[in-house]
Amino acid sequence: MFLSNLMPVKKAQDMISSSLKNVGTEEISLEDAHRRVLSEEIVSLLNSPPFERSAMDGYAIRAEDTFGFSENNPAKLKIVDTIGAGQVSDTIIKMGEAIKIATGAPIPKGSNAVVMEEYTVADKDSLGVEMSITPGENVSPMGEDIETGDIVLKKGKILKPQDLAIIASAGYSKIEVFKKPKIGVITTGNELVMPRPDISGAEIINSNHYTFKAFVESALAVPTLIHCLDSAKKVEEEFERLLETHDGLISTGGTAISKGDVVVDVTEKIGEVLVHGVALRPGKPFGFGIAHEKPVFMLSGYPVAAMVQADVFVRNNLYKMQGIDMSPQCVSKIAYRKIPSSLGRTDYIRAKTDGSNVRPLKIKGSGIIRSMVESDSYIVIEENLEGIGEGEECNVLTYDSLTI
Repeated sequence: MFLSNLMPVKKAQDMISSSLKNVGTEEISLEDAHRRVLSEEIVSLLNSPPFERSAMDGYAIRAEDTFGFSENNPAKLKIVDTIGAGQVSDTIIKMGEAIKIATGAPIPKGSNAVVMEEYTVADKDSLGVEMSITPGENVSPMGEDIETGDIVLKKGKILKPQDLAIIASAGYSKIEVFKKPKIGVITTGNELVMPRPDISGAEIINSNHYTFKAFVESALAVPTLIHCLDSAKKVEEEFERLLETHDGLISTGGTAISKGDVVVDVTEKIGEVLVHGVALRPGKPFGFGIAHEKPVFMLSGYPVAAMVQADVFVRNNLYKMQGIDMSPQCVSKIAYRKIPSSLGRTDYIRAKTDGSNVRPLKIKGSGIIRSMVESDSYIVIEENLEGIGEGEECNVLTYDSLTI
């Protein structure tokens, strides 16, 4: 098919994005919240810490009782109580008194500072303080970390371990998150077999099975893997079955831009094909449709083309379905050599970065998986450019920037 008959990449991306919606929310335990996506703001229900507390092991004192004293002339105080971790003292410190205190314990009434144990000499109930202490020293004020009513995390945050800590400190044991999209992954092809060393004839190992299980998981979604023969009836049966319980489908194979391509025909029969054929290399025969109000991403059977199509058209939309707003940005690098391209087509060229430079791989072909292993980025040549000259700046999309 001529380039003029193919849909521009940007138009296809916009069309897909505008067709999708998120998959709803659910309440989960904070214990299960790592790498989930917040669907609500987290507003602190309490102060953290909830009281003034000691930042050190030492002695709670009145700072004024140490003014003017030093190692050679220590202040003399009386120890009147002890506060361990998780304990509270009802003793009110008076002039000339001290209470032994553990890190994190509440500051007793009457005191306004904590002297570190290293700067004291204790003998039974007598305490010598060998330095002058200022009011507030080694005391963590109430609400030092967060205060009641503070917005501590915003909607759309992908939760990291430290995020769970602050949610817990804000008083939550359960939170609302976006559901993980359930994605059916159908690899089609009579020739495909699972890995084994004794393949024969026209058999090809089904590497897409493993690629797209990992791909879907890397986008924080949940895959279900199916292999289907090139039969319109069987493909339709699997589509219908998966669409009942899943939030979308990804298929590989059966998308070539011609009549009689199984996956495209089935999608058209049970729904609507919105995209079929894009001005992209590699990956021209990409398709997208809506069936039963759910997205169907139709990728090439060739592994490299399918990976590129997934990075260009699928990954961001799996994020969007669970409330994640992520748009990976290209960086500018210097091309090691001339890179030809054609006007009207967007090229994603496998490449290897080297500091401020980038080298396109010489390995070509939509089935050469090694090229994806040996590269770490795409050189992106937009449709309005007729190639990149040696030494010229070019846009580079690193693989690391695509994942979260």
